[in-house]
Amino acid sequence: MKKTAVILFLMLSLTGFGFGQITTPAASPTGTVTQNVGLINIEIEYSRPSVKGRKIFGDLLPYGEVWRVGANSATKITFSGDVTIGGTAVKAGSYALLAKPGMDEWQIMLYPYTTSNWMAYPEETPLVTLTVNSEKISTPVETLTIGIDHIRSESAHLVISWENTLVKFPVELNTDQAVMASIDRTMAGPSANDYYAAASYYFNEGKDAKQALEWVNKCLSMGPERYWIVRLKSQLQAENGDFKGAIETAKRSMALAKEANNQDYVRLNEKAIEMWMKKM
Repeated sequence: MKKTAVILFLMLSLTGFGFGQITTPAASPTGTVTQNVGLINIEIEYSRPSVKGRKIFGDLLPYGEVWRVGANSATKITFSGDVTIGGTAVKAGSYALLAKPGMDEWQIMLYPYTTSNWMAYPEETPLVTLTVNSEKISTPVETLTIGIDHIRSESAHLVISWENTLVKFPVELNTDQAVMASIDRTMAGPSANDYYAAASYYFNEGKDAKQALEWVNKCLSMGPERYWIVRLKSQLQAENGDFKGAIETAKRSMALAKEANNQDYVRLNEKAIEMWMKKM
């Protein structure tokens, strides 16, 4: 009888443990930021603590001490392609981000990601070490925020903001080199879309406008007129100083846009024509 009672008690206890667990929210919930920059993706995985009425920098986080730039596990940054940070080449892959906050400047450190335990990294030599200025911001940030800002085809800024402090550092890409190599490979046997993509890239990046105009003309010769392609031609004509030709081409683009009921391109062409007429 006693043995039966003990077995019954154990069964009830195990059942309680299996089905009676309490779920509570994390004090520092995890966050993920994914951003396309140029031809690569950047992903940041980190925990996000909040101020909760505390003094953070210089108190809870003493100046000059290593910080995981988050809470719980190490903050993880993944680059899908090669980048450059602080003059150091960083290969595609995942990295742990640590920092030493200071009153006026921070030291940023990047390590090849090997473990979620952030305390393992300070014993290693960082791949990247750079010093950046610390900025005071007028609007407090309650919850730690890491983001990607100032996005260009060749670079972006990684921004860390919390409490009344903001720091940022540039991440540089080899976008132009990759695109130029792709253009060189493709131009051996290009399609109309290839010519348009190459001309558009040259225009957006301020490259050889004469070459870009030649490519967009080849694009137009290979297929039907599209209002966005014709507009690009007008812009390139203007870049080459042919404002009269640009205006005539813009009028054609505007007519095609009206047929397609695209009022945005109608307005863009109207504004361009008005601007170019002043330059004649």
